Amino acid sequence: MFLASDFDSFKKQESIFIILNLFILATLLLLHTLFASHWGVPSAALIATLTGALLAQGGELFWLVARTQPLSAHGITVLSWGSIILNIALALVLADTANREDTQYFILMVGPILVAAFRLALLPTLAVIGGVDFINFFWVWYYGLHHPQARVGEFFEAGTISLIYAVVGVLVWLLVNHLHQEEARLAQSLSDLEQTRGRLLQEERLAVVGRLSSAIAHEIRNPVSAIVSALSTANREGLSSSDREEMFQIAGKEASRLEKLTTDFLAYARPRGLQKTLSALDDTLGYVADVCRPRAAERGVPIRTHATGGLEAEIDAGQMQQALVNLVMNAVEASSPDGGVELRGVADGESSVRIDVENRGPAVPPETMARIFEPFFTTKPQGTGLGLAIARNIARAHGGDLSLSVNNPDCVCFSLTVPAAGSNSGQE
Repeated sequence: MFLASDFDSFKKQESIFIILNLFILATLLLLHTLFASHWGVPSAALIATLTGALLAQGGELFWLVARTQPLSAHGITVLSWGSIILNIALALVLADTANREDTQYFILMVGPILVAAFRLALLPTLAVIGGVDFINFFWVWYYGLHHPQARVGEFFEAGTISLIYAVVGVLVWLLVNHLHQEEARLAQSLSDLEQTRGRLLQEERLAVVGRLSSAIAHEIRNPVSAIVSALSTANREGLSSSDREEMFQIAGKEASRLEKLTTDFLAYARPRGLQKTLSALDDTLGYVADVCRPRAAERGVPIRTHATGGLEAEIDAGQMQQALVNLVMNAVEASSPDGGVELRGVADGESSVRIDVENRGPAVPPETMARIFEPFFTTKPQGTGLGLAIARNIARAHGGDLSLSVNNPDCVCFSLTVPAAGSNSGQE
């Protein structure tokens, strides 16, 4: 059976059929009343039958809409056949009650044909159409049996109506069957696409792990090799005390670099949980600028700060300061002495604030832009390549982001956004 793929679809479909039946029943009662001079005044039995049918259909609609527990396939089958049989029986009862040769109540036969075309296989659908057509001819014969003056031409009209029923039923069945086939193909395509997506994500994760492992091994190997070489040289006989001291200093520097690399990697791979507090943006920017000024002064690079008064955000002050220090120190190292670094805090719409770290220096090369946030990617001889990656992780943990917003030959700007105080986007 071509039943609806799920209960919600069946509920919508059945509700449409019920509403169609309610509309037909109400319209037939209205027309019979308006054209009583032609069809005769509706009898009490006819009105009672129509009213009962309206109440029954309305009750079914109310039950169906209120039902949340899905029906089983057997329940849907029983309900479908019950709807077909009851509507055919209702049309016959109304026709007999109205007692007219050309009864208008056989329009109710359209409902069972549509239900069969939507939900049954071809043979059961043809059986329903055949049953409706038989009833059509049977009614003409039955009426003629009790009314000898009935016209023989009514059989030709019944044949025309039966042909219309057959064409409509088969056509609707073919269209619905085609839609079911397309739906099945689409579902299979979506399933294949989801499986392919899962494989691609798995391969991408493995590729990322591979690149990360390779980068870690490369970054660790260099300082370890330098430490081993320096200590091996320091242990040679005949080496002067000054040379031995120089080797120890080299080993100490490389050990410190290895410690920093390990600390940065742990900060990237296993970030601490956020401990947010309401912080004023100008205080945060002032603190970061004070921390970075000594190093910037060594390079002759001034640091200027500017923040719109009253800007506040719910942030983890320590982690946000770490992210901004990384950005500012990168900007200092990339800036020309006469340009300096500017640290700005501005409102970015109603729901977020933006911190810009801008330096006057050369633009980031196009071949570098795609990798600047990649872990362990660096263009600096002593860099770990984790500063920007850590800063972006911190921004995203706050519900914001970090991006390269300006990349001109004389101006480079990184923008870090976080939700403003009281914004729902900042809620965890």
